[in-house]
Amino acid sequence: MKGRVLRGNGISPGIAIGKALVLKSRRIPVVRRSIQEEDIPLELKKLKEALSRSKRQLIDLKKRFSQEGGGIPVCIFDSHLMMLEDPVFIAEVERVIKENRVNVEWAIRLVIDDIIAAFSSIEDEFFRERKVDIEDVGNRLLLNLSSSSFFQSKMSLSEEVIVIAPNLTPSDLAHLAPRFLLGFATDTGGATSHTGIIARSRKIPAVVGVNGVTSKVRTGDRVIIDGDEGVVIVEPTEVLIKEYRVKQLQLRDYEARLFRTKELEAVTTDGVKVTLQANIDLPEEVDAAIAYGAEGIGLYRSEFLFLKPGFEPPTEEEHFQVYRELTEKVSPHPAIVRTLDLGGEKLSDREGAPDEANPVLGLRAIRYCLKRRDLFKTQLRALLRASAYGDIRVVFPLISGLEELREVKEIFSEAKEELKREGVPINEDMPLGVMIEVPSAAATADILAMEADFFSIGTNDLVQYFLAVDRTNMAVSHLYQPLHPAILRSVKFVVEAAKKVEIEVNICGEIAADPILVMVLLGMGLTQLSMNPASIPLIKNVIRSVSLSEAEEIARRVLTFSTAKEIEEYLLERMASRFSGRVLTELRNNHRGGGNGLSGDKKG
Repeated sequence: MKGRVLRGNGISPGIAIGKALVLKSRRIPVVRRSIQEEDIPLELKKLKEALSRSKRQLIDLKKRFSQEGGGIPVCIFDSHLMMLEDPVFIAEVERVIKENRVNVEWAIRLVIDDIIAAFSSIEDEFFRERKVDIEDVGNRLLLNLSSSSFFQSKMSLSEEVIVIAPNLTPSDLAHLAPRFLLGFATDTGGATSHTGIIARSRKIPAVVGVNGVTSKVRTGDRVIIDGDEGVVIVEPTEVLIKEYRVKQLQLRDYEARLFRTKELEAVTTDGVKVTLQANIDLPEEVDAAIAYGAEGIGLYRSEFLFLKPGFEPPTEEEHFQVYRELTEKVSPHPAIVRTLDLGGEKLSDREGAPDEANPVLGLRAIRYCLKRRDLFKTQLRALLRASAYGDIRVVFPLISGLEELREVKEIFSEAKEELKREGVPINEDMPLGVMIEVPSAAATADILAMEADFFSIGTNDLVQYFLAVDRTNMAVSHLYQPLHPAILRSVKFVVEAAKKVEIEVNICGEIAADPILVMVLLGMGLTQLSMNPASIPLIKNVIRSVSLSEAEEIARRVLTFSTAKEIEEYLLERMASRFSGRVLTELRNNHRGGGNGLSGDKKG
C-alpha cells in the first residue's frame, strides 16, 4: 500500500525525504559466566579499563561537538561522565562481581537494568527519559568490554538515509554523521530526552513514539519524516513526494526569513519593548538561546544536577560551578534559576518516608527542600556565591502561601550570613522570586507580592492544578485547557497584583510560546516572556506586528468569553486576519503544539 501514514510525536521540526535504514535492537547481548574467586581481580581490572576507555571517548565526543558549534549541548555528556565516575555505581558493580561470582559484563547489565527500572517508575516524563542516558552509558561500557565491532559498524553511514530504530541514544547520534543523517524515527522516546535536544540543535527532523515503526518500515523503503506534524509516511506516492518537496523549500525559506529577525528588538508597533527569554536545562544551551535572540534565561531548571545514579545530591561546589558558568555565559542579561523541583520519592535519601499515592500533590519542590534544609541550603549557598559573577536570580517553585515564602527567606538569610562571615563575595541584593503555579499562590498574589522581588507564572502546573487535570491521562487530557477563562483571569489578577507594588512579573509556562496567546498576554500587561529558544523568532514576529492598544483591546474581549473554545476561535480568527501563507501555517502549528506550542514537553 502506498503512502502508509504512521503517527508519533514530532520532537524536532522539519521535513526529511529519503531512503530508510532500519536498525534493530541496540541492546548489547551479554552472557552470564560464573567465575572463581581467583578470577575476581581480573574482572575488576577489566571494569577499571572499560571505565577509563569510556571516559576518554566521552571527552573526545565533547571536544568534537564543541568544534561543531551550533549550540549543541555537550554538557549532556557530562552527565554520562558523572555516572562513570560515580563511586556508588562503581561500588555496586564491584559488589555484584564479588558476591555473585559473575563476569563484569553480567554485573554491569544487572546494575544498569536496576537503575533503568528505577527511572522508568518516575512519573515525570522529563526525568523518566533520563533512562536513555543510563542505557547509553551501559552500552558504552559493554562495547568497550567486547571485541565485536558489529554495533559500531551498524552506526556508520556512507550515504544519505533516514534512520529507523527502536530508540537512539546521544552516543548513537554522535556516531551518525550529520551530513548523511536526513532524519530519524523511533518506536519509543520523548521530546525531553537528550537525543531530542541534540536533534533540535542539529536541525534533524525527528519523530519518536511511533509504535512499531521498526516492523513497518524496511531498509530501502522511501520515507517522509514530518517533524512538525509528528508523521512518518512510508512509500509515499510521487504526488505526495512533490507536495513535501514544496513544503520543504517553503519551510527553509520561511526559517531563513524568520531567523533574520533575531537581531531586531521585540517591540510593538507603538514602541513597547518586550523581553523574550529562554527556558533551558543545561548551561550549554545558552549559546543556542542567544542564537535565537534570547535576552537572558527566564527559567533554568536545576534538576539536571540531581540526576546522578541513585539521585545523589550534588555538592555545593558542583552547584556553584554550573551556576557560575550559566551566569557568565548569559551576561549582561539575567539568569533566573529555579531551585530543586523534584519530589522526595525521586531522591535517594527517603528518610523512611512511605510511598506517596499522589506524588504530584505530595512532598515535592519547595516542600521537600523545607524538609531537607541541609540540601536546600547547599543550593542556596552556591547560588549566592555565583551572584558575584553576574545577574543571577532565584525563583522558588510550588510556593502555596506567605508562611512558606517567609520560611524560605529565613533559610536564605542564614545562608547569606554564613557566607558573609566566611568572607565570600556575594550580591546581598540578589532577587528572590515566587513561582505562581498553585491556585492558592495565584489567589493570594497581592499578599505574596508584598514580600517577593518578582513573580514567574508557571502556567503548565497552574493549569493542571487549577483545573484538576492530569494532561498525561488520556481519559481527561482534553480538559487540560490553557485558554480556560479561569486560567486567563488568574493570570490577569497576578499581573495586576505585581504591577501595584511595582515588582517584575514574567511568564515561563508553555503558553508564553503560543503565538495566538501572545497578544492576550501583552494586553494583560506581560512584557517578559520566557519560552523554548526555538519559539523566540516566531513570537518576536507576532509582537512586532501588533500595537499595545490593539493587544489590550483583544485581552478585554477575550475576558468576556465563557469557554476556552470561544476564546480559541476568536484568537484564530484574529490571527487569520493578520497573517497568511506559511506564517499563518506556522502560527497554527505552534498553537496545536506542532513544535513548540501548548503541548510543550517541559514543565514550567
